[in-house]
Amino acid sequence: MADLKNMIIASMPHGKDVLQEIDDKRKSGTNYELEIGKIEATVGKYHKKSLSLVVNKIIDHGTLARTIRLTPKEGILPIFEAGQYLNLFTEIEGVRTSRPYSISSSPLQRGYYEITIARTKTGFVSDFLIDDVKVGDEFSANGPAGAFHFNPIFHSKKSVMIAGGSGITPFMSMCREIFDNRLDREVHLIYGCRNSDSVLFKEELESLAKEYDNFTFSLVLSEPEAGYKGKTGFIDEECIKSLVKDIKESTFYICGPQIMNDFVVNALLNLDVRKAMIRREMFGSRQDIQNEPGWPTDLSGKESFTITIDGKKKIQGLSGESLLTSLERAGVRMNVCCRSGECSLCRIQLTEGKVFLAKGMLLRYADERFGYIHSCKAYPITDVSINL
Repeated sequence: MADLKNMIIASMPHGKDVLQEIDDKRKSGTNYELEIGKIEATVGKYHKKSLSLVVNKIIDHGTLARTIRLTPKEGILPIFEAGQYLNLFTEIEGVRTSRPYSISSSPLQRGYYEITIARTKTGFVSDFLIDDVKVGDEFSANGPAGAFHFNPIFHSKKSVMIAGGSGITPFMSMCREIFDNRLDREVHLIYGCRNSDSVLFKEELESLAKEYDNFTFSLVLSEPEAGYKGKTGFIDEECIKSLVKDIKESTFYICGPQIMNDFVVNALLNLDVRKAMIRREMFGSRQDIQNEPGWPTDLSGKESFTITIDGKKKIQGLSGESLLTSLERAGVRMNVCCRSGECSLCRIQLTEGKVFLAKGMLLRYADERFGYIHSCKAYPITDVSINL
């Protein structure tokens, strides 16, 4: 192959001179041919396509949540921005699936990642991670990924973080980075929970509020127990106005269930906060998708429909279950990351039938034109045919 290349170069005008220069360079200078692959190998050490992780420690938060510490099986962990997530793969009862979990540990911590999982009503994966996982178990993961993080070019140094339930996790990473690194940012964390038992990291957050003048922590309970004297109700316009002094000068970050997410965004828009100053992280589609506006009134979410894959394989899927989940239950390996309709990795082509598209799906013009959808946000409402 090298001889053929030299013959071609030699046949060109001044080709012999070029070959002589190449030979001189090899003897006296850097031979860049020897560098081929080194850049990719170096970058690959810090930005791996797939991670092999081992459970190093488990911290239980009662029976409702737990923090899992993950260390690399070999090599080093990729760096990440506070607020990003891991897409963790699991195999449960023969079903291989994945879930994105925000990293709750500080990006300054280079020895491990921590993710915090809260139990959900239909928590196929959350129940497994909370009840069955033990130290020494191994997982594969993608990431870190996600654009939910502070950007010093566009975002104000005054940050208002609004969390709902387990949506506190990316904010723990942000706060730990800010205060461990003594960063010049003013933070107000508003944390909405059902009751005191469901509050995560309460002691740490209260301790940070006492220690740092640039941190304010406001807890809001919607179903408080008797004797609770703090803020109650929902994080609505009145609540935000009563807690936040510099609304127009702050960047707002929102993370939590979709219903809460949408509710807070509408409240901020009603308070004349510019959309550019609102950053939001979605936690997948709502569990009760049949209650989302636009859902067909004649469907309960329990109807079974046939899904034809690439014109050959047929599987069954429920109307209230995303196509992605149905495919995974049937053993179909899918490329997936965010499960929130943003990353587009689980994109498929709908060729026949009808689906309900949940809110939050980010489709390109070309996707809409040629029938591509995100399987994590698409629910069959008739028999459908798809191409993977």
